[in-house]
Amino acid sequence: MTKEPTPRPERLEIDEQPFLDATAEAKSKYGRFNLAIIGSSGVGKSSLVNAVFGRDWAKVGKGLPVTRGVQYFNDDSLGIWDVEGFEIGSQTPPAEQLRAHLDTISASPQTQQVSVVWYCVKANDDRLTPADIAMIRELDAQGLPVVLVLTKVDWIKNPITGQHGVAKGVEKFVEWLNEPVDPQTDLPIDIPYRSVILTSTQDKHGKGKGHGLGELVAETLALSPDNEKDAFRIAQRLNLPWKRELARPIIAAATTAAAGAAAVPVPIADAAILAPIQLGMMARIATIYDLEIKTMMSAGALAQVGAQLAGRALASSMLKLIPGAGSVMNAGVAGALTAATGEGWMRLCEQIHTGKVDVEKVSNSWSDFVPGFLDVVRKMAEQKLAKA
Repeated sequence: MTKEPTPRPERLEIDEQPFLDATAEAKSKYGRFNLAIIGSSGVGKSSLVNAVFGRDWAKVGKGLPVTRGVQYFNDDSLGIWDVEGFEIGSQTPPAEQLRAHLDTISASPQTQQVSVVWYCVKANDDRLTPADIAMIRELDAQGLPVVLVLTKVDWIKNPITGQHGVAKGVEKFVEWLNEPVDPQTDLPIDIPYRSVILTSTQDKHGKGKGHGLGELVAETLALSPDNEKDAFRIAQRLNLPWKRELARPIIAAATTAAAGAAAVPVPIADAAILAPIQLGMMARIATIYDLEIKTMMSAGALAQVGAQLAGRALASSMLKLIPGAGSVMNAGVAGALTAATGEGWMRLCEQIHTGKVDVEKVSNSWSDFVPGFLDVVRKMAEQKLAKA
């Protein structure tokens, strides 16, 4: 008796256009956060930007100044104005020098205008120079909120408590900054910065994630305009809960849309109707994690992920075990599958974002995050509890 050949699974073609459209819509919605970072050469501006935002635009150099004048680096979510600090020996007064740079920025498009300024000073300096004070006053006069960032702080770990502190000289500097007084006249000095943040991008051994960066990120968000806070949450790389807070409403909206699409139960073979909804959800979540997933995956790989997300394979193999599902996909199943898919995709994006998954292998890694039977059942239970 001749054995019949096993039929190959039908290839499900998925249109990737919903992913592309949703990516463009999300980028337009969130916009770009623009930061100005100012300080003398060697203060560690480039290292600070790289530590907080994970960008390698500005070279980290030694010796000659890396930044000349004012330069603008940008991608979809972040713009950095790298402004040269006042150099001793310059014939131009510091405030006038800075004003020229700010005029350059003001002449740029609205999408490049500064929201917050990091004014960087090395922590082992005794006090702000007159040039620093003049430049901070000029920034304040222009209506720009200034965070005074002390860089290259040497943190000292207490062997008993395990807590980190700083050297006495830095403590005294911070005390002076909190109540600045002219040493010659003993009169108070007005230095209109909003806060002082002590930072280091590495430990004393040149390793680790440094200190004070979380506080710097939190203060920057607090000073950001309301319409740019989400852009900053997307651009920064340190606070993952912020990104989850942005992603979960997107998953909820897609879940509702998927349930609506299956309000009239559809055959499992037609489960591809969910693909555009789920691909749009994927795109919006990837944007929140500041990932160019489309550049990481070929069109074919993206389409196959979309086919997996459509629920056809999962539905045909496992969802039939769910009481009431049978051979059709109803609203509850569609919503649960989409919710589970969104959670899996968010976890994958987070793993890529933190460097735990190689972006070059993302097509192969997705299978580890595809929702399984128990994930979908759990989401169905959560939906029923929410309605109760």
